[in-house]
Amino acid sequence: MANIAAPMQGTIVNLCVGVGDIVTPGDPIVVLEAMKMEHIVSADRAGRISALHVKAGDIVASGAAIGFLARDETLSAKTRADATIDLDLVRPDLAEIGALHALGLDANRPEAIARRRKSGRRTARENIADLCDEGAFVEYGALAVAAQRTRRSLDDLRRSTPADGLVAGIGGVNGALFGADAAQCAIMAYDFTVLAGTQGFLNHKKKDRVLHLARDWRLPTIIFTEGGGGRPGDTDILAPTWLEMTTFRDYAALSGVVPRIAINAGYSFAGNAALVGLSDVVIATEDSSIGMGGPAMIEGGGLGVVAPNEVGPTASQASAGVVDLVVKDETDGVDAAKKYLAYFQGALSHWDCADQRMLRHLIPENRMRVYDVRNIIDTMADAGSVLELRRAFGRGMVTALIRIEGRPFGLIANDPAYLAGAIDADGADKAARFLQLCDAFNLPVVSLCDTPGFMVGPAAEKTGLVRKVSRLFLIGAQMRTPMFTIVLRKGYGLGAQGMTGGHFHAPAFTVAWPTAEFGTMGLEGSVRLGFKKELEAVSDGDARRALFQDLVAQAYEKGKAANAAAFLEIDAVIDPRDTRHWLSRGWQATRRGAPAASSPRFVDSW
Repeated sequence: MANIAAPMQGTIVNLCVGVGDIVTPGDPIVVLEAMKMEHIVSADRAGRISALHVKAGDIVASGAAIGFLARDETLSAKTRADATIDLDLVRPDLAEIGALHALGLDANRPEAIARRRKSGRRTARENIADLCDEGAFVEYGALAVAAQRTRRSLDDLRRSTPADGLVAGIGGVNGALFGADAAQCAIMAYDFTVLAGTQGFLNHKKKDRVLHLARDWRLPTIIFTEGGGGRPGDTDILAPTWLEMTTFRDYAALSGVVPRIAINAGYSFAGNAALVGLSDVVIATEDSSIGMGGPAMIEGGGLGVVAPNEVGPTASQASAGVVDLVVKDETDGVDAAKKYLAYFQGALSHWDCADQRMLRHLIPENRMRVYDVRNIIDTMADAGSVLELRRAFGRGMVTALIRIEGRPFGLIANDPAYLAGAIDADGADKAARFLQLCDAFNLPVVSLCDTPGFMVGPAAEKTGLVRKVSRLFLIGAQMRTPMFTIVLRKGYGLGAQGMTGGHFHAPAFTVAWPTAEFGTMGLEGSVRLGFKKELEAVSDGDARRALFQDLVAQAYEKGKAANAAAFLEIDAVIDPRDTRHWLSRGWQATRRGAPAASSPRFVDSW
């Protein structure tokens, strides 16, 4: 006979058996309640209940005898058959949750999705499905609804405002290339089918939750930003202004901590546009319109009536430097986001490149002849690896992400086809901010220098040139990631120093192609200024021109690459074919000195 003991102190809620009943292992004997939880006391062997010492309502101490179980040899071989569980059975509690989740799915919102189709755009969930690896997205806050319970029924809100207009969570991007761990991202997408993608109370709360996760776990953050800004219709809050809301500061605080990507299609105004402006890179479709105030705010401010597509069309925002990448549609936008993010996820094991001997022939022998610097970049980098940013802004400066032997690099380059490669205010801003981006995430920088210097003249000075070009020196002096400079042709004055982080020995190496030439200012200008009296003394025009050309030739011989290298002003003059080899070896030599990931630097919004 075995004692049936109470496993803990509690109250007997129910007797499941009576004296004389036969039980098998696992059969319930009594139900015991402790700390508002019910515990089943079960038989540990087969037998017959010979006595019960308790009744419903009794309080028992831990170890107290509840009753006795008499072993019955005739039952010893009998075993309790496990209950068959129907794994496809959906319990009512689960069915209820499933039904609530289903209300927000595209398939169950035909009218809203039909309106979306008329705009020619995808839904928030479709964009996330395209962005993320298959099955790699988990959604946070799916059951949220607009904070309007005081003016609308809960059923209406669940059907009309699913997820409070923001689909958010954690998802894997580019997992096939870099593995599941490196692929994890924080992802948010405003749902334009819900109250025009506006920012509601719970919508913001959800964003803050995901942004905190991105901060804590260093998750790259991707936001689809289409929407109309703040939502005035939320009534379930007591705050009169809600200006203590932390979303924008939280997103700004991620600058330099994780890569942040904004993808926009259609209209993005006010608060949505603020998230655009805070992002590291902005990808926008051709039909986007982005502005800090939408048509209603413009009209309300007494500034006239404008159509949404007139506020900040993509063409003007790209030329102003707001948009980094212009794409045709959301599909291309997602593809661009994946490609951009990949540069911050790691190296690729497979790569190809053009025949590097081509580099020997891409700069004309005529030192006055313009060439296409993008052709050099495409030839030098791994095939298909060049992603140029802000092409329509600061046209004299190229900023791009590239790969060399699969490794990601940032690249800046002067474009001699625009102002002969002179660095103007926009070009300096563009390059300086890009250097911040590379430094924040430890991307080594390739600098292709071909500049006669900073732009000069009264018109240039009206653009704030003095301050703006100085950013190249300020940021260059603070950079921790290595820079590798290749002088393609002109390396003159302060402009050339700006392209090297401050001076020619600041980079890990400064090398030149045989076509390079150096000086404190352009050769022709230096001759005109330095030999002004000698030239004016020659009255014959042809003789004066001949003297001028002779003096320029002498200056060129003094400033040509071989002479600069002989005085150790640069580290080497190389065969253009060997450029990739130098970059690969330079990266290998400097990677041990990479900065710790625990000391982030912010990336300027501009």
